[in-house]
Amino acid sequence: MININLSNQEIKSVSQKFSFFSEKQWESKKDNFKDQLKSLFSAKKDETFILLEDEAVHYLIGLGADPKNFEIQATAEKFTYDYRKKIKSEKTSINTENFNNDQIENLVKGLYVGTYEYPFKAKHAVFHSDFQLILNEVSEEDLKNIELKTLAICEGQFACMEWLNKPQNFKRVPHISEFLNQIAEKYSLKQTVFDRRKSEELGLGAFLSVNQGSSQEAAFTILEYQSGVANAKTVGLVGKCVLFDTGGISIKGSENLHYMKSDMGGATAVIGTLIAVATLKLPVNLIVILPITDNAVSNTAYIPSDVIRAYNGKTIEVLDTDAEGRMTLADGLSYLAKNYKTDALIDLATLTGSSVRMFGSTCSAYFSNNEALKKLLEKSGDETNQRLWNLPLWDIWKDDFKSDVADFKNISSKPFGDCIVAGKFLEQFIEGHSNWAHLDIAGVAFGNVQYMKEKGATGYGVQLLVDFLQKF
Repeated sequence: MININLSNQEIKSVSQKFSFFSEKQWESKKDNFKDQLKSLFSAKKDETFILLEDEAVHYLIGLGADPKNFEIQATAEKFTYDYRKKIKSEKTSINTENFNNDQIENLVKGLYVGTYEYPFKAKHAVFHSDFQLILNEVSEEDLKNIELKTLAICEGQFACMEWLNKPQNFKRVPHISEFLNQIAEKYSLKQTVFDRRKSEELGLGAFLSVNQGSSQEAAFTILEYQSGVANAKTVGLVGKCVLFDTGGISIKGSENLHYMKSDMGGATAVIGTLIAVATLKLPVNLIVILPITDNAVSNTAYIPSDVIRAYNGKTIEVLDTDAEGRMTLADGLSYLAKNYKTDALIDLATLTGSSVRMFGSTCSAYFSNNEALKKLLEKSGDETNQRLWNLPLWDIWKDDFKSDVADFKNISSKPFGDCIVAGKFLEQFIEGHSNWAHLDIAGVAFGNVQYMKEKGATGYGVQLLVDFLQKF
């Protein structure tokens, strides 16, 4: 259980102190410390100095020259992870002088988010009941707000990271379905699940084409969060939930194939967002769709040249069974658009290698048909450092996936622009929705992280979407 314990009580003596300084703040405060310290600490970004005072261990942490809010959070994350074996479970003061509420919130958030290790067990000192963070300059109301926001992000982002990091044999359909049952009960969410038989009755053909080669049951899952607020806006979220991607008959190479456990990054971002929103009780309604399956190789798997009928009646010629994400998303998007009225529709997916080659781990590629939605998403991306870069949805790209035997091919035959083709392909299944965005997060959901020697889940998408929903 995650325990966030903040206080603004006056404490004359504590045995542990955290003091964060920008370079400018340090210049104005360094005369309060011994002269020899001035040459040992200069508040450069991520610089840490441990000062032993009479009865306290005092950590001085540098924030750099002119830190943005997300940089403050990142520094706090690195500090609390790097010193996880030294930080004690006791009352701890933290300097908040010359910090505004947003900066303090990001500081606290970082201290707790930076504790993540896989598997997560809340063993870090800051989660112990004896650990209390003392923020003297913060009002009681602001304190409770920071505490709730920190808890919400931890609960949501850690769930996102935990499920993305799990080995394939620990996140099969029954495992994740049981977890979704638990959060539906915990947060009073309405839950609907279509198995293989029901999906067939409903005509979810594109989704089922990917699932047909699997030994696992299909689980086309819908979760609904109702805020109870009159006239609240409703946002639809679709997350690609391919639990493991072999590539199917168009099988992937063996190099780095173990990383394909990360192909549910869109779904984990959406699940984490749903948990955070429900924890915060945000005045917005969410309709979440997770088309849950794996993409397996078997004698029943779908085959290149198959023609599939999607939920909205469009037919798809399969040229590559490794382009399975857009198949599952096609039915997820069209089912949501046809059966629910939403003010915005957003899908997230670890979809294409071309987005990775284009942007690496810097940002996600994204596509949208609405200028206001673009601006709001980009603003949230910039503020959370979970950035996005907009790419075009020109109609000329549609020519690249026209089929001779169906309405569409599931890939272009050209060796470029696949993330754009995928976005344009998905646009054919939003049923004319005028406020849609597609986020291709293949390069940013899973990568180099401080808590693993190899690649791990970054938590990308949760803070971005929560910030967006608060603004929206």
